[in-house]
Amino acid sequence: MDKMFKPKTEKISVLASVYSEAIKQLNGIFDKPSNVYIDFANVIHWSEKLGWRIDLERLKQFLDSFDTINNVRFYNGTVPGDQFSEGIIKQAEKNGYIVKTKPIKKMHLLIDVSGIPNDSPAILQNFIKKPLLKKLDIETIEFLNNKLAELNRGGVKFVEQWKCNFDVEMGRDMYLDFERNGVQNFILWSGDSDFADPIEQLLQDKKQVVIFATSGRIAPELNATGVLIFEIWKIKDFICWQREISDKGKLAIKNAKGTH
Repeated sequence: MDKMFKPKTEKISVLASVYSEAIKQLNGIFDKPSNVYIDFANVIHWSEKLGWRIDLERLKQFLDSFDTINNVRFYNGTVPGDQFSEGIIKQAEKNGYIVKTKPIKKMHLLIDVSGIPNDSPAILQNFIKKPLLKKLDIETIEFLNNKLAELNRGGVKFVEQWKCNFDVEMGRDMYLDFERNGVQNFILWSGDSDFADPIEQLLQDKKQVVIFATSGRIAPELNATGVLIFEIWKIKDFICWQREISDKGKLAIKNAKGTH
């Protein structure tokens, strides 16, 4: 293996021999001073697409195996008093991530259509993006408003949405790392379109930017920047929950234990 890659655990070392092509590619990506920025609220939803979940301890051990990675920044909201939510933050701090968090806000989104004409998109426009809304005919608008009216008659006048956005904090940290900390390589774990402008600016400034994500979870605006995208399924066995390691990975680990 390249000296850049120094496995932090024996298990990582064993898996690296199985997935040598992925390690070779990552050595090429992490070829200069790098910082990692993880938008965990975005990342955690990828499990629905991937069919497996990310283990924060194993992810940090894997990233720490590349000696050009200086910091791994972790952003996630907290629901005060919620054991699961607070547990994520504690786990990230315990494993050495640079953590930024803030309370998640509960928003009430009004769905009361009693005061609007049946063909009005006034309420629907809060939930449907304008380009799509313009494509809907009057019959569809009326149908959807009638469905909302049914909910209203059942006593439902609003829906709840949890909101906590770290785009500003992440963009600021990336800028400061660029200006002050000599970072040459920006590794972003997010598929959010709000990062298109910072990415374009970094690329114009001759910095390297790589998005770690999964297909189907990357905004078109990010693809349009031309940024390099690394599919995280390539490193699944390094970063997933222990019980979700593939049979191929488990066999390699078992055989390695048998030789000691």
